Amino acid sequence: MPAVSPRARLLALCSAPVLALLAVAAFAPLPFTVAQPGSTVNVLGADRGKQVISISGAGTRKTTGQLRMTTIVATGPDATVRLKDVISGWFATDRAVMPRDSVYVGGTTKEIERHNIKEMEKSQSSATSAALGYLHRSPRDVKVTLRLADIGGPSAGLLFSLGIVDKLDGDGRGGDLTGGRTIAGTGTIDAKGKVGAVGGVPLKTQAAKRDGATVFLVPKAECADATAELPKGLRLIPVTTLKGAVSALRALRSGGSVPHC
Repeated sequence: MPAVSPRARLLALCSAPVLALLAVAAFAPLPFTVAQPGSTVNVLGADRGKQVISISGAGTRKTTGQLRMTTIVATGPDATVRLKDVISGWFATDRAVMPRDSVYVGGTTKEIERHNIKEMEKSQSSATSAALGYLHRSPRDVKVTLRLADIGGPSAGLLFSLGIVDKLDGDGRGGDLTGGRTIAGTGTIDAKGKVGAVGGVPLKTQAAKRDGATVFLVPKAECADATAELPKGLRLIPVTTLKGAVSALRALRSGGSVPHC
């Protein structure tokens, strides 16, 4: 039997701890969340039997087309994510691996739920203020109620604002903002109409395409993420403000120049 060299003994001694660590890592829970495309909701229509946008104090239009807000679905804050889940998520186009802290704010499930509800309520208030401000309508005269079941967070803000504008004013020329299309998108919005980034855009574009959208409104800051794995047949329109989003949709309807990523 050949003698074992000192170098071979050293390699064996060094590799043993590494293999042990890898074995532990393979079965240990990791601080990641695995996400995939979620549901989309047409804010011009109903969700679970109730209109998403209800307006009183002003006449509303009958709209055509759809404005679909988009979501992602992520493993819960208490879910166990292991190394194999992370590796498979990195190589899959319909999933994404993200640090858990970037998806969930708070320690417990109840804290996270409260945070998400608070963010949604804030988003709805900002969306209403932005839309009425854009249309020069007084919130004292026009009351807007927004309903969206089981969806939290601020990322529907832009679509809420566009839905309010479409129901009250359309494209301002007698037509619909959508031009009869199914348009999806994402983005936060503040009371002055500024659009902000949200995350998870590649997964949201997949959800949009799955549900029939041909156009996707994306915060301009996230153009690179959106184009990385853009589904075929889905057109991206970058936006930074509500005014810019309305102008882009008007141009799309009339055949004018439309911004692109």
